[in-house]
Amino acid sequence: MRNSRILGIGCCVPERVVTNDDLTEVMETSDEWIQQRTGIRERHYSGDGVGAADLGLIAAQQAMRAAGVEASDIDLIVFATLSPDVDMPASACLLQAKLGVAGVPAFDVRNQCSGFLYGLAIADKFIKTGTCSRVLMVGAEIHSTGIDLTTRGREVAVIFGDGAGAVVLGPAEPGEGILSTHLHAQGRFAEKLWIEAPGTRARPRLSEKMLEADDPPIFPKMEGRYVFRHAVTRFPEVIREALDANGLGVQDLSLLIPHQANLRISQLVASGLELPDDKVFNNIDRYGNTTAASIPLALYEAIQANRVKSGDLVCLAAFGAGFTWASALIRW
Repeated sequence: MRNSRILGIGCCVPERVVTNDDLTEVMETSDEWIQQRTGIRERHYSGDGVGAADLGLIAAQQAMRAAGVEASDIDLIVFATLSPDVDMPASACLLQAKLGVAGVPAFDVRNQCSGFLYGLAIADKFIKTGTCSRVLMVGAEIHSTGIDLTTRGREVAVIFGDGAGAVVLGPAEPGEGILSTHLHAQGRFAEKLWIEAPGTRARPRLSEKMLEADDPPIFPKMEGRYVFRHAVTRFPEVIREALDANGLGVQDLSLLIPHQANLRISQLVASGLELPDDKVFNNIDRYGNTTAASIPLALYEAIQANRVKSGDLVCLAAFGAGFTWASALIRW
């Protein structure tokens, strides 16, 4: 089987920047409190009427230009998001319409913070088996319309931002491109990080009672310390798994790009792996947690900053709701 590689990459973040100081106007918090716990200084929020597919379109168009392909060249669209434009149909289908292509398969991947890597693994397999030659893989999120921007919700709300990233994948020579992908999940921890409503278990799925509750189930809930402990364990496990699968060690890594969940998690993972700062890329301070968009956003900026060069060994890794965790090892 052939390998796949990233032919082009693009990103999109809304123009509106929301700083930690801005958040002090709507909740009891401070720049120091947020930075100390998360490492975040600012994030981007979209405007009214903007959905995940709108941000995804801009990122996808940029990725296709970089890859030198047209929308008509795309054989498959995979869209990772926890914030789809609508409950149905898939945001991938909405993106397909915006791109003006028809007939090719398009579907969403709903694995939250690990969504981009789950989607990348799927895209990689379609190319490896020869089913597709060009796959568009998008991660896009609109969090700003779904978080509790009050003191009640501050522990979660301060973390998230809006954004999108996209890559176009195509065939690679043996030993190049995506060397392997590794996916895991443990659903018994689902309620440690979740959004309970609206959901099919309730009739109606959304009610005034839910909206008026002291702790509305429509907003994301997280047991922060519990999630943190699992993340700092699973991240290094899945990174080492990728390296071991390819007969490589941590010393061979050129760059680690972790999902941008919390700067403190990334720092602890890097310390545990004995990776110096110049071998880890973080940009959470400027974007917050953009979930499925965070890895392609970070990869895009790492490339722009010349932190990723031809021949480099790059590891992408993620952990998030589900719980899910994943990694991909790439020879650039």
